[in-house]
Amino acid sequence: MEDLPRYSVPASTRRVEDVIDRSRFITTVGPADTAEEARGFLDRIREEFPDATHNCWAYVIGRPGDTSKVGMSDAGEPHGTAGRPMLSVLLGGGVGDVVAVVTRYYGGRKLGKGGLVRAYSGGVKRALDGLPVREQVQLVRLSVTLDYADETTLRNLLAEFEAEILEAMHGTAVALTLELPKDRVDEFLLAVSGLTSGRARVAND
Repeated sequence: MEDLPRYSVPASTRRVEDVIDRSRFITTVGPADTAEEARGFLDRIREEFPDATHNCWAYVIGRPGDTSKVGMSDAGEPHGTAGRPMLSVLLGGGVGDVVAVVTRYYGGRKLGKGGLVRAYSGGVKRALDGLPVREQVQLVRLSVTLDYADETTLRNLLAEFEAEILEAMHGTAVALTLELPKDRVDEFLLAVSGLTSGRARVAND
């Protein structure tokens, strides 16, 4: 899968509700950085709707479309009618680190497998459509050792590359620990080399 140093993740939780053939479907989508956070999200929904017929769920941890850390459950619905359709929508939704729970209150009419798939996937699609998102940036740490004469020059360069100093040590030379977006590293290294005439030494932490 293509590496995405920047991608969209949920900025907050969004909820939508549908009534289909008397069954009530409440879809809640929100952020989850880990599988444990996704399970915690599910637990909170279960506590909120303890009398629901089903609380079906799916999550994608990591970049949008990344299948290495996913989870899903039909939660008692017929196999393949809830968790899998929900996960498919999340994987194609362009958002990473996301969890979805669809709470169903059964209304007395069976929807059939096709109807259930449409209901569960449709709720997640609607929730994602209006979901507030923020940018997740993959950060890298670098150790930079340089002469005192080059320190001001380097510090003036940091804002341009969205870099932040985490630690500064002053001994026989200046040793800085920096953090910056992964997609800015290569051009940052070129700039540092040029501005210090190759005197600065940079290593990955």
